[in-house]
Amino acid sequence: MSEENSFGGRMRRYATVTTKMSGVAARLAGERFLGIGIDRDKHAAELTAILGGIKGPLMKVGQLIAVLPDVLPEEYARELRQLQSDAPAMGWPFVKRRMQGELGPGWQSRFAEFGQEAAAAASLGQVHKAKLHDGRAVAVKLQYPDMASAVEADLKQLKLLLSLYERADKAISTGDIHLEIGDRLREELDYDRERRHIHLYREILAGEAGVSVPEPIDELSTNRLLTMTWLDGVPLLSLKDAPLEQRNRLAYNLFRAWYVPFYRYGIIHGDPHPGNYAARADDGINLLDFGCIRVFQPRFVNGVIELYHALDTGDRDRAIAAYETWGFTNLSTELVDVLNQWASFLYGPILENRTRLIQEAGGTEYGKEVASKVHAELRRLGGVKPPREFVFMDRAAIGLGSVFTHLQAQINWYELFHDLAADFDADALAARQSAALAAAGVPEGV
Repeated sequence: MSEENSFGGRMRRYATVTTKMSGVAARLAGERFLGIGIDRDKHAAELTAILGGIKGPLMKVGQLIAVLPDVLPEEYARELRQLQSDAPAMGWPFVKRRMQGELGPGWQSRFAEFGQEAAAAASLGQVHKAKLHDGRAVAVKLQYPDMASAVEADLKQLKLLLSLYERADKAISTGDIHLEIGDRLREELDYDRERRHIHLYREILAGEAGVSVPEPIDELSTNRLLTMTWLDGVPLLSLKDAPLEQRNRLAYNLFRAWYVPFYRYGIIHGDPHPGNYAARADDGINLLDFGCIRVFQPRFVNGVIELYHALDTGDRDRAIAAYETWGFTNLSTELVDVLNQWASFLYGPILENRTRLIQEAGGTEYGKEVASKVHAELRRLGGVKPPREFVFMDRAAIGLGSVFTHLQAQINWYELFHDLAADFDADALAARQSAALAAAGVPEGV
């Protein structure tokens, strides 16, 4: 009864995805090209049910899209946001089988209480609330069945889609993008690795009073089961209409939760949609998911800081050196100027020493205009091959920025950045990173 990647599992996945998505695509095409009217509320709810029922990587795409403000009609964004915490769950028979398979026939005796209904359900697994005999409340995360086959099947379809896209649009080479996504998704299936990631984040964020990381219960965790202490909190975006001072505190703590690991240890939380965070009663931040963690070489972090200084001083040669450090090749003057357009947009908030929104100058519409202009210029210049590291770094930066946009926080982002990066030392980062990874049992060279 193995759930490893199998030919049969992949074939079932192809059939499921093709059958369920074809009707949705047909109706969308009918509305767009033939003018056929559809009930968007009903259709959006159906799309949510389909993505939640399929589970796996396709559902994660829905989560990512829903994070970005104004990208989708509100009917769709509202429904897709539910995937982050309220995806359709597997029933009690599955839970009993999974728990027995992971902890043995007497698994229930190891808990004082165990909730039969899922407290939350997401793309690769669902969470149940339970209580240990010592009184601690815990979150028990169970991986859905056949996820290894699902990931491989979806990655194959993604590769096909990316290749078709690249034939029609030469702006961005997608080969390394697919490889990076594949590696990270396969890692997310390994709950033992995620358990070690939690230990890693407990180590590197131990000094951050405004950030809470759960404690893994090692003896109740396996490759497909993860048990950790329960952190009380409310959904982060439920506070987007709270007083400005409260939203600013939340944004400050979220900034620290994400950027202290990056600038001090070269590590990022690569899946920053709002469902992975919760707000504490004191406006601190709970980190809830550690499946997608990316470890960077110190040179990459140094390149991020060097590009900041290049943009700040208008030094094109310094910018070229930063891009080359990351692995960009064949950089013409024109290509660097185009890349700098996008970089200037992303770095904008930390280039101005003043209190401001994370995104001004036209809001999200301006961001889409910049992205469209840069894309057209890259296509005209023959395209670019982004280094693998950029896939989740870019995703994370955009996703995190969109959370700040939803919160409408007004902060001096320049000061927050300089507080972390002013004394950057690549050798010191390498030493801290190596020590933290070793303490948590996470392999280096990721």
